[in-house]
Amino acid sequence: MTDDLKYWLPDHRLKVELVNEGQHRIVEWHVAEEAPIALVYNGSTYAVMLASPMDLLDFAYGFSFSEGIIDRADDIRSVEIHERKQGIDLMITLTAERLERFSVRKQRRVIVGSSSCGLCGISSAEELFQPPKKITENPFKLDYQQVIAVVAEFQQSQPLKKLNRSVHGAGWVNAAAEVALVREDVGRHCALDKLIGALMQSGPDFSEGYCLVSSRASFEMVSKAIRAGMPALVCLSAPTAFARRTARAANLTLANWSAGGLVVL
Repeated sequence: MTDDLKYWLPDHRLKVELVNEGQHRIVEWHVAEEAPIALVYNGSTYAVMLASPMDLLDFAYGFSFSEGIIDRADDIRSVEIHERKQGIDLMITLTAERLERFSVRKQRRVIVGSSSCGLCGISSAEELFQPPKKITENPFKLDYQQVIAVVAEFQQSQPLKKLNRSVHGAGWVNAAAEVALVREDVGRHCALDKLIGALMQSGPDFSEGYCLVSSRASFEMVSKAIRAGMPALVCLSAPTAFARRTARAANLTLANWSAGGLVVL
């Protein structure tokens, strides 16, 4: 989904020279794009993130939710996408109640975002160590054979990655053990935000399924999953120790899938 953009496309095809053992040949190479995305709430810019220029409506909802600006989809009245050669503006209109919360939050935070950042910005380090809410009293149990199947399905459900091999994916596994939805982005955090935003708009119960991410699970990835109420997060690369401690405190089942098997952390 490209949101009908003119200047910013998620993937570019280039003709490049490939040199291998003294042989030169021209090949077609796919290169992922990262665009400056400004999130503007009721006329006030809150953040500029570097992200793939696709599924931007989902990004507007998911980022707003992960940042605590909104609690549900109907806290946003409208989203307009304004494209420029210098970047893309997401013009988000909040309800009056959420605009008041946003105004207070914006005064407390300064955000500088990028596709590779871990934590976008907080007012003090102490905020990192606030006890997370518990998702459930009984941690979610993953079925090994089921995970094998859904990981294979997930890896086949990332069309942009198949082209350029340089983007991350986030997928939702529903109660029927199907990969129901996938979002991609150059930034792993942005991919997860897009997935959360897409799910928010379609209205599923976050407790009836779990999330797969193609990247490692950092503290922020775990925090986004906890805020959404996801019972489990399966990462295809290793998590950090901070992420593991945070997941355990919230009873979020955190697991790593690799060629060696499934490790529940």
